[in-house]
Amino acid sequence: MTRKENFYLLFYKKSRLLKSGEAAIYMRISCNGTRMEFPTGKSIEPNLWSQTKEKAKGNSKKAVDLNEYIDDASIRLFKLFQEMQEDGSVVTARELYNRFFNIGPHKKVERMIIGTFHEHNQECRALMGRDFELGTIKKYETVTRLLQRYIKKKYEADDLPLTSLDRDFIHGFEMYLKIDREQQQNTVARYMKAVKKITNRALANEWITKNPFAGIKVKTVQTDPTFLSLHELHLIYEHSFTGALDVVRDMFIMAAFTGLAFIDISNLRKEHVVTDNDGNMWIRKPRQKTEVVQNIPLLDIPKAILKKYDGNKKAEKKGTLLPVPCNQVMNRYLKEIGTLCGIEKTLTTHVARHTYATVTLSQGVRIENVSKMLGHTSIKMTQHYARVLDSSILEDMQNIREAMAGDVFTKKGGRKRKCNP
Repeated sequence: MTRKENFYLLFYKKSRLLKSGEAAIYMRISCNGTRMEFPTGKSIEPNLWSQTKEKAKGNSKKAVDLNEYIDDASIRLFKLFQEMQEDGSVVTARELYNRFFNIGPHKKVERMIIGTFHEHNQECRALMGRDFELGTIKKYETVTRLLQRYIKKKYEADDLPLTSLDRDFIHGFEMYLKIDREQQQNTVARYMKAVKKITNRALANEWITKNPFAGIKVKTVQTDPTFLSLHELHLIYEHSFTGALDVVRDMFIMAAFTGLAFIDISNLRKEHVVTDNDGNMWIRKPRQKTEVVQNIPLLDIPKAILKKYDGNKKAEKKGTLLPVPCNQVMNRYLKEIGTLCGIEKTLTTHVARHTYATVTLSQGVRIENVSKMLGHTSIKMTQHYARVLDSSILEDMQNIREAMAGDVFTKKGGRKRKCNP
């Protein structure tokens, strides 16, 4: 226990454990004969608490976070105590508590987590089409809803002060996404990066003073994208559909034969389709995501699809060449299309782009050209899409097979044997 004149501060653990098996950490303020005891909102395994030092033991992430909170709270409370003494205020434990938690007549306007996210999202909406795309905005809005649910579940509150964004909060939110929401690692990483952007903004504006992501790495895992073989693509192309399924199939085939991403197919306009001096038709369009110009020669099938929807009222109303449904509708109908065509792979709009990359590469198109057609900023991005098919492996290994079949290997002692793989 540390004494600061007539001001005492004590941190201790509750003997009654929480449902998680951890002990809640409480704070006691004693000042001029008055006392306030209250939970800090922090907890720790009982065997990791040292009452003598009023600190958590060890160097675990949770212990470090708790000790940092204790240090910060101690400094803030002592500073508040000194300020109240200097301005002649009557110092009581209740008044220190009120000022520490920013409540009562001395309350200052404090930024809240959800409020700050809503403010950011509104700014993004105002800049939609210039600095932000709808998909990006929806991602931030989804993260905001998830944060609201997490805060409600763990803290039983509608919102929390922005200063509550510490490493413990960030780690807890990550676990909530993985366990409660059952999200895959790359989805979790995408959401966590969105949260990190807002915390960086808060740091830059000095709304918070400590980086809650310090020492935390947002990891993504390498995945193997789904793609279709030429046979599977042919099944979809030849199958007879009507109504919305017919439209969705055509949009998927268009993407599979051009490599355009969903957003670029949706925004394809007349000025993006050009004819060169030799009469060849091209799609020349800056990719929405990277702004790299894609140069894509139009094959017969995408030409036929453009002709089929020439004059389509829905497309004309949007000022585009094709009546592309929203991404959710596309993916919903693509699942049905896959089932009807006997394809076990899960079809999504992005599978078409993967298919274009793998088919062109397997057919001998140079990776540099594929990269340009996909609108990638580097060949490394294209290599993510590249897949070495069984036929390519066999073709490449044929020369090795022939060489090994006719070669003679020498073993120790001068003995020789012929290898017949």
